[in-house]
Amino acid sequence: MTGSVPRLVVAAPSSGSGKTTVATGLMAAFAARGLTVSPHKVGPDYIDPGYHALATGRVGRNLDAYLCGPELVGPLFAHGARGCDLAVVEGVMGMYDGAAGEGELASTAHVAKLLRAPVVLVVDASSQSRSVAALVHGFASWDPEVRVGGVILNKVASDRHEALLREALDAAGVPVLGVLRRAAPVETPSRHLGLVPVAERGAAAVGAVAAMGAQVAAGCDLDALLALARGAVALSCAAWDAAEVLGAAPPDPHRPEGPRPQTPPEGVPPDGLKVAVAGGSAFTFSYAEHAELLTAAGAEVVVFDPLRDEQLPDGTSGLVIGGGFPEVYAAELSANEPLRKAVAALAGSGAPVAAECAGLLYLCRELDGLPMCGVLDATARMSEQLTLGYRDAVAVGDSSLAVAGTRMRGHEFHRTVVEPGAGSAPAWGVRAPERRVEGFVQQGVHASYLHTHWASRPGVARRFVERCRTS
Repeated sequence: MTGSVPRLVVAAPSSGSGKTTVATGLMAAFAARGLTVSPHKVGPDYIDPGYHALATGRVGRNLDAYLCGPELVGPLFAHGARGCDLAVVEGVMGMYDGAAGEGELASTAHVAKLLRAPVVLVVDASSQSRSVAALVHGFASWDPEVRVGGVILNKVASDRHEALLREALDAAGVPVLGVLRRAAPVETPSRHLGLVPVAERGAAAVGAVAAMGAQVAAGCDLDALLALARGAVALSCAAWDAAEVLGAAPPDPHRPEGPRPQTPPEGVPPDGLKVAVAGGSAFTFSYAEHAELLTAAGAEVVVFDPLRDEQLPDGTSGLVIGGGFPEVYAAELSANEPLRKAVAALAGSGAPVAAECAGLLYLCRELDGLPMCGVLDATARMSEQLTLGYRDAVAVGDSSLAVAGTRMRGHEFHRTVVEPGAGSAPAWGVRAPERRVEGFVQQGVHASYLHTHWASRPGVARRFVERCRTS
């Protein structure tokens, strides 16, 4: 299929320039005009897509050229943007900042080139005037394959300041498409891992997104931005499809011979095979494609809230506990003893359990001295040190997710420590920044700090569901 969805990439010279405010505001402003807007985020960030979803009413999706490979950026974009009037892609860090030591890989500029999309550069102009022209000229000319189609000036102090900035930029040849003043209502609170997620803020998040949309609508030339988006060169790639990629995924060599289970027809629920997925305020980190792959593999995905639900969904055959902030809700999670016991019982039965980062902490004996599920003989605690970065990993042994030797790319992002860091049967061998093993595999449990994107290895979802059938 040829993807011709109008699209913009929102980039910046550095983190903290206002990308999230501008990107979310653009999504909200265009949605308020009646456009169906597809929201996307470059990189592994889970939090910004929550604000994007609030602005557009659609699932926020990530485009990560490191976790998924450059070849999947276009198909995953086309999948998310199918049937939309416009797509807005929020960048990551500075525009040319990518995976450490990997050149442009996974940078905003790299993704913009893969999408053949024009870039809008958001510049924090709070401490400069004429110098802004040199900055913008440098970013616009650094890579001739990146098309910087305009600038949005953020944190402008006054009319006089704006006039100086516009005068300087006239010589740079990059049009000013918006000017935003500093505004308290659009500021979003942060803590140890970034912005506070939408799920935790309720009405405050709704108000913040509405304020972003109003500010952007008032300060930006939406007609010019839409015209820029419509000038994007058409993409020629097939949209990613969970059922199709599962059919094309290489077979598991450890699976017994026999016909592969067929994906149920669309709209027909599977026969009693349920995969429970942790949600709610404590577990907000997940990629939408994971649930889509589980569904395509034949499971009924049921979301539950470990803060509120005292039992797993009836008939649960497997459990997925993604990332989030269990450290913030440790007391409430610990107090829900019935659910902790239910999770331990399911894991003890040999049922498949996939836990990433926050899920790993929840399965430990305790977190910051408070009892958790006790599935793993390990303890977890908060740390002053931030662990952050992409990882190349290989499955050390067979598990409910992968066979030994399976290679995947992952991402770590946490301020906690689990002791010990690996069980007698580790989940992954990690190559960098130092060689080590990490995580736990026992019975059907696969628990690790690494966040992975299953679209890069769709067979992971199929293997997990097949283990649900046979455990």
